[in-house]
Amino acid sequence: MIAIDGDRLLADLRALKQFGAHGSGVDRVALSAADLAARRWLVGRLQEAGLTASLDRVGNVVGRDPGARKTILIGSHTDTVPRGGWLDGALGVICALEIARAAREAGDKGAVGIDVVSFEDEEGTFLPFLGSRSFCGTLAEAEIAAARAEDGTGLAAALAPLAGETTLHRLDPTRHLAYLEAHIEQGPRLEASGRRIGVVTGITGIRRFRVTAKGAANHAGTTPMAMRRDAGAALIRIAAWIGDAFPGLAGAETVFTIGAMAFRPGAANVVPGEAEMAVEIRDLDTALLDRMENALRERVAEAGRGNVSVAMERTTEVTPTAMADDLVAALAAAAAAHGEEPVRLPSGAGHDAMVLGRVVPAGMLFVPSIGGISHHVSENTADADIVLGCTVLADAVSRLRKILAA
Repeated sequence: MIAIDGDRLLADLRALKQFGAHGSGVDRVALSAADLAARRWLVGRLQEAGLTASLDRVGNVVGRDPGARKTILIGSHTDTVPRGGWLDGALGVICALEIARAAREAGDKGAVGIDVVSFEDEEGTFLPFLGSRSFCGTLAEAEIAAARAEDGTGLAAALAPLAGETTLHRLDPTRHLAYLEAHIEQGPRLEASGRRIGVVTGITGIRRFRVTAKGAANHAGTTPMAMRRDAGAALIRIAAWIGDAFPGLAGAETVFTIGAMAFRPGAANVVPGEAEMAVEIRDLDTALLDRMENALRERVAEAGRGNVSVAMERTTEVTPTAMADDLVAALAAAAAAHGEEPVRLPSGAGHDAMVLGRVVPAGMLFVPSIGGISHHVSENTADADIVLGCTVLADAVSRLRKILAA
């Protein structure tokens, strides 16, 4: 088994935290000066560990195990949301660094090597999963040309500091036999259960919808209730129906949200003539997502048969991604070997493993998030849980290397 150095792991995590440090958190958005400095620091650490490492022209960092023809790829991302936490993504990258380094220090030159990756812009500052999609060959040049941050900065302009990099890292299915990613849970379930390791069964699919209503704006004091064409009231009735009906349609792991609602013109003394709301559903089961979407469409159609027109459009569809059974089993066995009964759970948040898992077998391990908090400067995980998570991941890597070498 690969024996990691927990103190070194924590020291590297804290060293990475200094790039873009913001109070107890980090502000290291994709392609910022802090982000690029952190990536160049990581290249140096990977080279010191004996890997052949480089930064490519979209910001991905890859450390290759020299001499290995077949490898397990381990990693995550090191960009953050604005004023984000210090562990989201960074945990997985530094765990990967430590596992690869510890294996090489032990003279472990198995038939299956270890490559390390830090993907760019997982958080979507310019384009969600920019790095992992580029790596997997599913990113079109037209998307790069069109992508912009919220402040209007174009992705092409933001990539200018990398113009001198000639490499474009790509996944090689003959080399990269599997992908593993350690991550903070970003939710409360592990902490609430008292468990220290989560094994991800899959990454949920996402359906987002825009529901709009069009009636007629009019004076709120002089328009009788029975004669109103109130777009706001129409959507409120649909929202109430969602709260009543969706629990009966949902599965044990389904989550659904009405995340935004707006009335226009938006004045206390005007009956809303237009209204809009955003609805989101997440689950691993595509058939269940279909069922809930169809039920919502039927309710919207029914609501539109009155004196207010109501319409619905799907604005986002992300396909669920199952984690590979062999990798799930290896992670669970590794946790058990270290005295931990893992929680098997879906990830409700998107991760680079979702992109990789569509082209190679992928697996994910979670460690607890204190208070279930993430994407915030107070994001944290106990040091002991960080070290345990890396130890379990290293054990799983050892198990998988034997299986994949056979």
